Amino acid sequence: MSESAKSLLPAEAAAEAVKAYIRMNRARLAADGELLALLLPERFAGEEVRDLQRFVIERLAAENQALKIERDALKGSQDRNARLSDGVRRFVLDLLDARNFADAIAVATNAASAFGADKAVFCIESSDGIAPTGTEGVRLITPGTVAAVVGPEGMGAILSGGGEMLFGRSGGAYKSLAAFRLHIGGAATLYVLGALAEGMFEERQTEADLGYFARALERAIRAWLDLPKA
Repeated sequence: MSESAKSLLPAEAAAEAVKAYIRMNRARLAADGELLALLLPERFAGEEVRDLQRFVIERLAAENQALKIERDALKGSQDRNARLSDGVRRFVLDLLDARNFADAIAVATNAASAFGADKAVFCIESSDGIAPTGTEGVRLITPGTVAAVVGPEGMGAILSGGGEMLFGRSGGAYKSLAAFRLHIGGAATLYVLGALAEGMFEERQTEADLGYFARALERAIRAWLDLPKA
């Protein structure tokens, strides 16, 4: 053995021999699916590989389909966010066009569908059971409910239950709830949206759009009630 030659352990020598074989027989290796499955078990785990070319094509087709599904999901999310943003702009402009307090309330309740909700209401805490207005879409709730829903100092919350407390008996059908505190006078008030489907308001962009609309709504109502800025 020459002085420059390396002395290898049997296992190392075998590994080098395999590498040399692979380098010299790449075409033969590519046609031997069983050997590939032995060399790359994590890539071909549990697969019955007979026709390597067909197997690779099918695997690539499956991966391509998965990528398309992911792409379409992302595109759907972007389209949904764009619609929500458009809804915010549209209904904020409608709030500016409101001619009275009842109009502003109507804009807010009619905005439900634009935000993926099936219904929107105003929930106002009242201990005497007398509503401050006779406007449709305004519900009375017991004192302390607003703090229980959004927290003592919180401005909004996304919920998956509790609809009976905010919408009444039929509220149990709503699987997604978005509630935002409104500072529009002495009584604690919530603007609440309910959706029959689950997870409708959980995306960050959706929550941000709804929060922005709630703040615009609060300002519009304060203006119509001639209240000072909060």
